[in-house]
Amino acid sequence: MAEEPEPSEEELVAKLEEELRKLTVADILFQTGLTLSSLGFRKLSEEDRDLDQARLAIEGLRAIVPLLGDAMPEQTTRDLSQVIANLQLTYAKVVQDS
Repeated sequence: MAEEPEPSEEELVAKLEEELRKLTVADILFQTGLTLSSLGFRKLSEEDRDLDQARLAIEGLRAIVPLLGDAMPEQTTRDLSQVIANLQLTYAKVVQDS
């Protein structure tokens, strides 16, 4: 069985450009929200505690979620809002225990 040849640089660029055309700003905002939530919880963990960074992640999420508006399903924005609430509760508990 013959191996498929590696795609050329031009083919890779064309594929990347096609993928970028499909992407929306809402997709990027949503992905950024997921990344912020992961980082926020990480910065609240004992091994990587950084309350300033955790607070910044929370504030970033609070800024992004309203921007998503009708661009995402209602359940998605509701879920992100719940993540914000969970981060805030965890943040408050960490501060109280410090």
